[in-house]
Amino acid sequence: MLKTKQDFTYKIHLIISVAVVIPVAVVIPVAFFYGFFPEIVYRIPVTYVDQQNALKSLMSIYLGFSSLWLIGIYKPAHLKLALVSNMVFMLGLGFGRCASLILDGLPSPLFAVGTAGELILGFYGLSVLYNEKK
Repeated sequence: MLKTKQDFTYKIHLIISVAVVIPVAVVIPVAFFYGFFPEIVYRIPVTYVDQQNALKSLMSIYLGFSSLWLIGIYKPAHLKLALVSNMVFMLGLGFGRCASLILDGLPSPLFAVGTAGELILGFYGLSVLYNEKK
C-alpha cells in the first residue's frame, strides 16, 4: 500500500479521506452520522421522510466515493481516478461551505473544521496531480 515515498505522497490524503468518511478505528464515521444520526450533526430534528431520504443519499455518496478511494489506494491502475475524484469531491464540498460561510454566516465548529479539512485535502490532491505531470 505505502511501499515508497511516492506512494505515501500520492495516497496519504486518500487514506485520511477514507478514515474520516467511513469507520476506521476510532475516527468519527461522518457518512454514517449523516445517514443514521443526523440530529447529532445538525442539532435539529429530522422528522420528514424526504429529509431522511436526502441524508441517506448523502451518506451513500460519501460511501461510494470512499470505496473508489480505497480501490485507488490498493489498485495502481485506479489511483489517478481516485486522486481526481477525491480532489473534485473535497474542493466541491469546501467551496460550497465557503459560499455558505459568505452567504449564511459562521457554521458550527464541526462544520468549520470540516471546511478547513476539505480544502486542505482538496488542494493537496490538486498539488499531487499537478506535480505528477512534472
